[in-house]
Amino acid sequence: MVVSPQQIGAHIRDTLAPVYLIFGDETLLVEESVDLIHHRACTQGFDERRVYTVETGFDWGHLIQDCHTGSLFSQRRVVELRIPTGRPGDAGAGALVQWAEHPPEDTLLLVVCGRLDKAARQSRWFKALDGVGVNIPCWPVGEDQIPDWIGRRLKLRGLTAQTGVVDELAYYLSGNLLGLAQEIDKLDLLCPSRTIDLETTRRSIADNARFDVYALVDACLLGQADKALRVLHSLRAGGTEPALALWALRREVHILQAIAHEIATGRPRAQVFKTHRVWSQRAPKVGAALSRLSASAWLGMIQWLARLDRVLKGRRGGDIWLELERLSLRLCGLKPL
Repeated sequence: MVVSPQQIGAHIRDTLAPVYLIFGDETLLVEESVDLIHHRACTQGFDERRVYTVETGFDWGHLIQDCHTGSLFSQRRVVELRIPTGRPGDAGAGALVQWAEHPPEDTLLLVVCGRLDKAARQSRWFKALDGVGVNIPCWPVGEDQIPDWIGRRLKLRGLTAQTGVVDELAYYLSGNLLGLAQEIDKLDLLCPSRTIDLETTRRSIADNARFDVYALVDACLLGQADKALRVLHSLRAGGTEPALALWALRREVHILQAIAHEIATGRPRAQVFKTHRVWSQRAPKVGAALSRLSASAWLGMIQWLARLDRVLKGRRGGDIWLELERLSLRLCGLKPL
């Protein structure tokens, strides 16, 4: 049975399955799912929690023996088994199948993994656990789903967001779910009235270390070449990974290329902006960038980004920071040497 992270609360309200398999790339969703199940289990009398981490040389026989042995302190317990690699090996796979076939009484098994590929999800041990329990895949939240995710999280906190707040958070922190969660936690403290306004949100985001990367993006959109270079130099001096700067520029260029293409086909600009969630506060910046480069030029920027990606990964010669400078200048409407 598959249950999404958003459905866990409703699922465990009535009953608890004997086995939960939680896995995926999104660490925040994985850990919050684990916490929710533990909390619910405690209310159901699961007073003991045993945690095992599978590493080289892990004794699966000891795990099975230990978990079939009664506790002196509790009649019900949660066994949390962490398999960071998602690969239990032959011995582990056999032990998990055995567990699924003969689960210990009054024991809830919580298996926590990272990303599981298709082969792992089709393995015998995965199917055995899924057959008696629930699997909870925690995949990264897509960019188009981020605003809804923010809205749900704000609602859970009892917070109301004024116009523009959700989109501001999504724009500056999309791709960083943990950062978004932390930002909402901070806004929770900053807004005792329970209403979040746009100005408070902007001040809060400006304190985030990743804001400098988006300052680079904004400078490029507005054609502020000197500022873009200053921000890049600051990022480099501050030890920021060039991959982060490239990610932010790539994300923006792909959006702008799509917008430019749709406008070139005759769609009204206002309609295209609405489709791509370009609201009033961002519209002047995006409009300025679109006015400097044609639709075909934006397509060329996509190809340029692909070259930078190869430089970053060492598959092509060059200084990635110098290449980022050249890309930024081109985005500003200049023609770098």
